Amino acid sequence: MDPSFARKADSAQTRVLELTLAHSPDADDAFMFYALATKKIRTGHLRFTHVLEDIETLNQKALEGVYDITALSFHAYAYLAERYLLLPCGASFGDRYGPLVVARGPLGSAGLKGKKVAVPGKMTTAYLALQLYEPEAEPLLVSFDQVFAAVARGEADAGVVIHEGQLTYAREGLSKIVDLGEWWHQQTGLRLPLGGNAIRRSLDRRTLHQAARLIRESIEYGLKHREEALEYAMQFGRGLDTATADRFVSMYVNDWTLDYGERGRQAVRTLLERGFEKGLLPHPVKPEFLE
Repeated sequence: MDPSFARKADSAQTRVLELTLAHSPDADDAFMFYALATKKIRTGHLRFTHVLEDIETLNQKALEGVYDITALSFHAYAYLAERYLLLPCGASFGDRYGPLVVARGPLGSAGLKGKKVAVPGKMTTAYLALQLYEPEAEPLLVSFDQVFAAVARGEADAGVVIHEGQLTYAREGLSKIVDLGEWWHQQTGLRLPLGGNAIRRSLDRRTLHQAARLIRESIEYGLKHREEALEYAMQFGRGLDTATADRFVSMYVNDWTLDYGERGRQAVRTLLERGFEKGLLPHPVKPEFLE
């Protein structure tokens, strides 16, 4: 073989590939991607450009296929299955907890029926769970960080809070009406699948599997080096103290985040099946996971 040809082949095989990696600016996502963001692990020929945006913005951009790897709501995946594969790691599940419906006080015997409820985006799983719980609630679409304000101002009778708002709502003088994760478990016996990581189908198989492996390694690193990963994540905690941030991260970064297995996959399938059965999704969706 011509030596120059061999050198060119080796060079082509080791060419650096830049991938966009989009996730939320939240403590749990920051914890998960700490090792990748701070170069604690080797990434071979892959390089990641981190993009931080709120989950509904990520959902909308995933519809356009903007990012190579992106966090997204499992609700949104119903509209993205042809473009993205779900990764087996990096997902958030509510284990008898999840998005909370909060209000300034009791709502009366009718509950949420006919009530205006602030929701953090129409593509979020929080909104889908609300629709499954009470299809006759009237949604008011707001940014996730404006739910408290919409309820406090009386623009909405109630609101669905996600992220750290699940732990801080009482500070805002609000009361829990229902925990949608707890309700989901009562209905199905399953954890509530909230969001996951997805990767563009058009990438080559080697890149798909290497990227998945590195994301898992990043999560593992955070779990093994909890103190330093939590310290990094605190800058994204939006006012959380260390103990509350640690509790929040524990809720959504755990063994299930490493690999949610068949039980977790069944939860995703059940969510999408029920969404279609109730007329909340336009067509049946069979989630596909990178094996």
